[in-house]
Amino acid sequence: MVFIVARDWPLRALLRAELRQRGIEALGMQTAAEVGTRIASGMVPSAVVLEAAEELEPGLELLARRLPVVVVASASNRDVWPKKAAVVLRKPLRIGEVAGAVIQLLGGVRA
Repeated sequence: MVFIVARDWPLRALLRAELRQRGIEALGMQTAAEVGTRIASGMVPSAVVLEAAEELEPGLELLARRLPVVVVASASNRDVWPKKAAVVLRKPLRIGEVAGAVIQLLGGVRA
């Protein structure tokens, strides 16, 4: 299971579709509160894709310390992403690049 946390809905939707097509369950969310609700209901992701924002919500920082994180950042986002991010990708990029980074974090190629 992969959580995709981004305010940019096309990023969430396209990445979710790409990962699911490759056999990886993925859920898209906009906020740390949504992530908290999912975790409270028993869903724990194996990895997280996090869109860098002007300010990183505290709950997302905590999540990034515990799980492998792929951060998608614009060229102007310099110090916002979690220090523990496994991968930082900068826009512009292709959805396949993000999916590839997630697959590597999960341990290899999926169907």
